[in-house]
Amino acid sequence: MKPATTDRLALAGALVGVPLVAIALIPARSHVAQANIALVMVVAIVAVAVTGRRVAAALAAVSAAFWFDVFFTLPYNSLRIANGDDALTAFLLLVVGLAVGQLAAWARAQRDAARRGREDIGRIHYAAELAAQGESVDHLILAVSLELRDLLFLRDCRFSSDVVDGSLPSLGHDGKVRWGDLGWGTETLGLPSKGVTLAAHGQGRVVGTFTLIPTPGVVVDEHRLVVAVALADQVGAALAGYQTI
Repeated sequence: MKPATTDRLALAGALVGVPLVAIALIPARSHVAQANIALVMVVAIVAVAVTGRRVAAALAAVSAAFWFDVFFTLPYNSLRIANGDDALTAFLLLVVGLAVGQLAAWARAQRDAARRGREDIGRIHYAAELAAQGESVDHLILAVSLELRDLLFLRDCRFSSDVVDGSLPSLGHDGKVRWGDLGWGTETLGLPSKGVTLAAHGQGRVVGTFTLIPTPGVVVDEHRLVVAVALADQVGAALAGYQTI
């Protein structure tokens, strides 16, 4: 499911789903303990929180506490709470809901990081396998160019055996983009729109250059840039070996 669709569903669950659950429980308020009602509301919060959307989970927690106050504390259909225990239950419902949302968002971030790590290892392994199997350098360059486009969300990626173009910013081995002596914040600004050069190193020297043409407005984290450097150096190592034959 696309992230935008998941975002919409999570918000709908928080703003519509939670109130509907509360309304459905109204007939039970005269013979079901309020603590049990609160537990059912927590389940509704969890249903939203499992999407990993922190804002939606927080909204679900606030919504659950609000509607619990309105429908299940005396006086009914009012924001006033006459009983101290009821007020404590509503407060705990809010706190537990917010905590569940934070934990779900953290778990989603860890899951995404693990998946990304597996994908990145797969990219590097794929390039190394092509080189090890004796594929032509042209085939390896094409494969790595496609991997770089996908990895960095590029509009285009070109390779040249010429030296690095000094007029463009460059991506270093540390995963940082620099324009002369100035650093460039790719995690907030994305890659520079004019393009970025990425040198392919082999046997201690530059044997070619990738020119990365970014998609405007798309941010790129440093981890992806480090993987890009490793991919480029697979090409560098293959080219350097070919040139020494």
